[in-house]
Amino acid sequence: MDELPIGRRVAQWRIRRRMTQQMLADRLGKSKSWVDKVERGVRTLDRFSVIQDLAEVLRVDPVVLLGRTTPPSTAADTDSVDLVRAALARYDFTPHDLDRRPAPPVAELSRRVGHAWLTYQHAHYFRLLRMLPGLLVDAQRTHAEQPECAVGLLVQVYRVTSSVLVKLGEADLAWLAADRAVTAAGGDRLLFAVAAIPLAQALRALGRNQLAMAAALAAASQITPIPYDEGTLGELSVLGTLLLQAALAAAGCGDRRTVHELTDRAGEIANLVGEGHDHQWTCFGPTTVELARVVAAVDLGDSEDAIIRHGHATRRDQWRRLPAGHRAAYLIDAARAYLQVGDLAAAGRALVEADRTAPAETRSRPAARTVIAAVARGKPAMAGVAHLATTLGVV
Repeated sequence: MDELPIGRRVAQWRIRRRMTQQMLADRLGKSKSWVDKVERGVRTLDRFSVIQDLAEVLRVDPVVLLGRTTPPSTAADTDSVDLVRAALARYDFTPHDLDRRPAPPVAELSRRVGHAWLTYQHAHYFRLLRMLPGLLVDAQRTHAEQPECAVGLLVQVYRVTSSVLVKLGEADLAWLAADRAVTAAGGDRLLFAVAAIPLAQALRALGRNQLAMAAALAAASQITPIPYDEGTLGELSVLGTLLLQAALAAAGCGDRRTVHELTDRAGEIANLVGEGHDHQWTCFGPTTVELARVVAAVDLGDSEDAIIRHGHATRRDQWRRLPAGHRAAYLIDAARAYLQVGDLAAAGRALVEADRTAPAETRSRPAARTVIAAVARGKPAMAGVAHLATTLGVV
């Protein structure tokens, strides 16, 4: 792909993202004719701002469209992504499907689902991606044979699938996995709420923040864990996580008031849940809420407030106990805050720490590579960031 004209690269990434020329044109605010001329090389892309807009819609780094590198995430595991897509597209599982091997027992499937979530939390994304096709098939098969026993596990498999696909820049496919989770949840209110978490994440990744906020709040309204006791901590954690997803979506819409209202509500719930829990694989608690406040502030452009909150949040005892992937993803957002105020040294330190904590976060995610490239362009670039940028081919 690196030897192709930029128009052909645009066309290939558009097709990979399953977009028509009209869909791409609509998202850019251009005409279909303009897109067609760009892809055929009739119209020259001579403004970097236009290339940046194209890259944002196609969810790749601008340097990829310029032909200087290929993202490690898609280049390394295209086959795995295609296998996941094929598994998600299947509808042919029945309890009497005798031409396939027997479904795994529920206990075995539960163990494998737990292992998948731990793999995700430790940011071993490519390892998880290779596990998912088989796990999806087995979860679907077990659910077909024992629907009442396996429905919760099937929802979690779809959820972890959606979550890792968001990380790797496959937001369209992540939305499909999340939609499968919502469908599998059926009329179970708690499972529906659990499934709405990846749905909101995928919609946010697609830039559909209004829809993400609506989905998260609709699911949150289904949870009424009263009275508050040990038996409802799982429901509270899901409720708080949904409120944080809605708050981040509101930040993407520039709605400060809603952000503060939702994070305050999530904070109240977090105080009830306490620290150190991982109910429903949410890691929800007071520290998680504070980190979300920082990310929301960055998205709103309130960089100085984000930096102050960042200092407080990372001094909490629970900070170091959060999963590696969570901490590294957050540090990349912290780097964005420092970048916004022009503190390239602090941004560089955050990126180096993120890479040390969970390399897949910095080396797999398109959004992370964009931040790395921006920091590396500063003079002088700190050695760690320069090495990271060179390794990724973004400078």
